[in-house]
Amino acid sequence: MIHYVYILKCADGNHYTGIAKDLKKRLEEHHNGESSSTSYRLPVALIWFCGFITELDAVRFEKYLKSHSGRRFRDRFLSD
Repeated sequence: MIHYVYILKCADGNHYTGIAKDLKKRLEEHHNGESSSTSYRLPVALIWFCGFITELDAVRFEKYLKSHSGRRFRDRFLSD
């Protein structure tokens, strides 16, 4: 099973970084306002995602992207 780390661009201009086993379903939840983290920042747009073989690797990369250096990496290499 693939574990996805993804980045959304929210209507307020901020980013949301998340992890999902079923990326399509998770994106539908975001778009339908079913995620408390993004429901008040709609619409959202997927700007980047990456698949990992192990959940541990995905969790570690998501945690990195949420760190100060990870946000700088995101802004330099992964954002639109």
